[in-house]
Amino acid sequence: MQDFLDDFRQTVEAAADRLLLISEEQSETPRGEGKWSAKEIIGHLIDSAAHNHQRFVGARFTDDLVFLEYEQEEWVRVQGYNQEPWQQLVQLWKHYNLHLQHLMSAMPEETRVKARARHSLDKIAWQPVAENQSVTLDYFMRDYVAHMKNHLGQVLPNSGL
Repeated sequence: MQDFLDDFRQTVEAAADRLLLISEEQSETPRGEGKWSAKEIIGHLIDSAAHNHQRFVGARFTDDLVFLEYEQEEWVRVQGYNQEPWQQLVQLWKHYNLHLQHLMSAMPEETRVKARARHSLDKIAWQPVAENQSVTLDYFMRDYVAHMKNHLGQVLPNSGL
């Protein structure tokens, strides 16, 4: 687990440094027709952090991993991320994820590795798990980081993140 947590922290810190090298204008430019800009991708990752923060904490108090979905496209649209300063978005994303890394490190092992038969990871995980398959919070936390890295790769291609 410690290697995973160290990698998470290092990824966040390295990515934030690289993201801040992107200009305000570049951060607002969509990656293609119908695709999000860098600001919108980082905004989506902030939304993901906010939702998963609640999910990770809530998992301490329940025997399942059943969580509500959210309309990702709508969340990005209504928040108008392209109108926010790039540096502010990057800093919010960075510090929110450093807090999640702290939360993960403080999670008792028995909570992380406990098999949960009831879950909604077939609907909300980046790499879904079949509804009839047990899953752990540890899997879900790792899935969160993999999802984050996938989106960082869209903003920072060829960065090795």
